[in-house]
Amino acid sequence: MDKLKSFFNGEEDTVEEQNGIMSQVSDTMKLSKTTRIKGFIICFVVGILLSVLGSFALFLKGLTTYGVLYTLGNIISLASTCFLMGPVNQLKKMFASTRVIATIIVFVSFGLTLYAALGLHNPILALVFILIQSFAMLWYSLSYIPYARDAVKKTVEAIIA
Repeated sequence: MDKLKSFFNGEEDTVEEQNGIMSQVSDTMKLSKTTRIKGFIICFVVGILLSVLGSFALFLKGLTTYGVLYTLGNIISLASTCFLMGPVNQLKKMFASTRVIATIIVFVSFGLTLYAALGLHNPILALVFILIQSFAMLWYSLSYIPYARDAVKKTVEAIIA
């Protein structure tokens, strides 16, 4: 109704500038709390199922199928957190100074795993990238737990020493 009034008063540009297109998009894309939780659960479960299915495929179909399903499962599981905090906030947290390197390694390992499995059809190289992906995801996940990385570093140092 405000838009209609402003249109007839010749003020349609000022209303458009005040609201801004980003705020309009943001207002239309807001999800309720229960919808966010449902979206998170569904994506997370689908991601886990793809990873588990990939593990079965390791024995039935081989390393290539395993690499693809495992990587897609990880991507969907990681994307599920966007439902909880929103995609922009999630990206801000992912690229925070404490975890930017881990995030980059995770994304690069996703791409390299898929490239090795689908592009090169090299199962051994795909397995190497899956291992890198697993450690990168672990290190990335530990960044959300206070002092977890320090505890892992000290444990590894104690084992090596």
